[in-house]
Amino acid sequence: QLVESGGGSVQAGGSLRLSCAASGRTTTGYCMAWFRQAPGEEREAVAAIDFEATTSYSDSVKGRFTISKDSNTLSLHMNSLKPEDTAMYYCASDGTRWRKITNGSCSAYSFWGQGTQVTVS
Repeated sequence: QLVESGGGSVQAGGSLRLSCAASGRTTTGYCMAWFRQAPGEEREAVAAIDFEATTSYSDSVKGRFTISKDSNTLSLHMNSLKPEDTAMYYCASDGTRWRKITNGSCSAYSFWGQGTQVTVS
């Protein structure tokens, strides 16, 4: 089970840190990612990180967001936030260990969190 936290409301230019806790399982060895979805929009991949700490970012967040992972938690540090970053943010995990990021994405996403809302005004 993946549980996100850290969302909230912030002014443009501000920062937030999202966390995703893996309950009952480790994050070690798993490729994991953050997605977001704004109302009326399709879900968008934001950032991913694999077991080698290789990372991938969407062009819209590159240079502003940083993804990281320790043995139990996936994090997303978001700086210089913009109103267009407003969305529900979800973490997701590959269900198979030791698979690398390919073409900017994890191979599959077997586990998803419930989401945490980020609002930038």
